[in-house]
Amino acid sequence: MTNNEIPHAPVGPAVNNDEEALASPFVKCLLRLIRTQDSFGLWEGQSDAELLGEFIITKQRQRAIPFGGDPDPDALWRLDMFYTAVALAIEERSGVSTSPIMGASGGWSFCRDVHRFGFETFRKLAEAGTKLVDDATAAIEA
Repeated sequence: MTNNEIPHAPVGPAVNNDEEALASPFVKCLLRLIRTQDSFGLWEGQSDAELLGEFIITKQRQRAIPFGGDPDPDALWRLDMFYTAVALAIEERSGVSTSPIMGASGGWSFCRDVHRFGFETFRKLAEAGTKLVDDATAAIEA
């Protein structure tokens, strides 16, 4: 069995392009979660990259997002999907039941960057999710 066949292989620094990032275990978990939300089949023909496009927030796109008020539903959806995928990946890897501890229903004035939640590249998305899963799994094992 190769590392590519191991369902919980760590991503680590070997992920240095979008194709590798999209194949990482964390991103695959995030994609499964997102696709389960598609009860009407609207995303059925979309590629993985298209489906995760909402998570890519370049610096130019960040500057275009205004501050103030409650974050838009898309930003809250990205935040919820990302951290729910982290919890699912931790559960898959460790066998310990987990869930994200956050309420994405309001009160975000203390967190000015929630409007801009996202990642510059698929690689950074994969690395951020994988680091959270690796850290939590290590803490559980300890």
